[in-house]
Amino acid sequence: MFNGMNEKQAREQILEMVKEYCDTYHNRREPYKEGTRIPYASRVYDSEEMTNLVDSALEFWLTSGRYTDLFEKEFAAYLGVKHCSLVNSGSSANLLAFMALTSPLLGERAVRRGDEVITVAAGFPTTVAPIVQFGAVPVFIDVTIPQYNMDIAMLEEALSPRTKAVMAAHTLGNPFDLKAVKEFCDRHQLWLIEDNCDALGSVYKMNGKEYLTGTVGDIGTSSFYPPHHMTMGEGGAVYTNNPLLHKCVRSFRDWGRDCVCVSGQDNVCGHRFDRKYEELPEGYDHKYVYSHFGYNLKATDLQAAIGCGQLKKLPKFTRLRREHFAFLKESLKGTEEYYILPEACEGSSPSWFGFMLTCKEEVKRAKVVPYLESRGIQTRMLFAGNLTKQPCFDEMRRQKTGYRVVGDLKNTDRIMCDTFWIGVYPGMTKEMLEVMARELKAAVGLL
Repeated sequence: MFNGMNEKQAREQILEMVKEYCDTYHNRREPYKEGTRIPYASRVYDSEEMTNLVDSALEFWLTSGRYTDLFEKEFAAYLGVKHCSLVNSGSSANLLAFMALTSPLLGERAVRRGDEVITVAAGFPTTVAPIVQFGAVPVFIDVTIPQYNMDIAMLEEALSPRTKAVMAAHTLGNPFDLKAVKEFCDRHQLWLIEDNCDALGSVYKMNGKEYLTGTVGDIGTSSFYPPHHMTMGEGGAVYTNNPLLHKCVRSFRDWGRDCVCVSGQDNVCGHRFDRKYEELPEGYDHKYVYSHFGYNLKATDLQAAIGCGQLKKLPKFTRLRREHFAFLKESLKGTEEYYILPEACEGSSPSWFGFMLTCKEEVKRAKVVPYLESRGIQTRMLFAGNLTKQPCFDEMRRQKTGYRVVGDLKNTDRIMCDTFWIGVYPGMTKEMLEVMARELKAAVGLL
């Protein structure tokens, strides 16, 4: 097949065949048929992602490489931030974002064991897990309905002399009140980590300027798991404008090492063998000096190659998510007797991850959700519901240690009992949206 071809020509032929294969077998979209399952999320891609993936595979570099460098540069440019680190998952991104705040390089502002971090219990567990795993204390405040984000009126009450940070997610794409939270953090010299894993592309207006969520706090995180706003299979990112935090993130991500050389590079700093590090012998190889107890949380270039193709589609994905949400919101007018419909945070334009509904007293979620599932409509809970009631908290709950609750988490408990959501992902058709709206009405006897 490759007779007379050089490597470049052979690669071009392979990639052209991959493109044709994808266009023939992967992008043949069948019209929606009544009764077909409607997932809450799915991958949306074309031949660009597949040819990028094969292009990277043909190089067989496998670990972080040129596609990683390109993605980090382009993703940072999209967000308008200075520094971006690609990692292997959104959960790893949250872990790195929090662990960066524990670095001794931060001096008195470093989070230490026993320090407190304000957060919420209504969300995904890996927003909170790094806090607990390190030995800091999560302080849980309630959320509001129908925004499903932290109740900013409780921030001052949650504050203590040991508070060092606020770490919370923008729930299902809906930004929390960034202006109020940022002012609270600035007033008390607290770090702010924005878990942006469900909100990539969401916009928040503050002081006359528009910001993408994830870029207002000290550190932002994203997830590229298949259901999210864009995907590379597994993957995530940590981003910041703070060069010192970026240095900490990179060190924790790359085994905890002090060296900044990327794979395949040596002696970028020019001091590989001429420095003294405390108890180490003078001139010890800088590539093997470790300034943190770190991990290996890098992504592969194969993942980054897919991400480079997905990133180009992100503006369209964001537009479609907003359109699908608006369609459902308009279609469900008149159901307010039975459902609390979601509302965007004031001053925001969310890139919605899902359409959240809370059942009112007249109707039970235990009836609505099984009905929707029986009609082929996939549903999801708001993740952990009330995280403090999950089995992972059993021991801490029994011993009454390891976390603190401010107030009674009344709305969080209601979400655990009465709330669910359906999808608005970019691959949905008008017919699918119409079916979801119709069946939501039928579930409460409106049809």
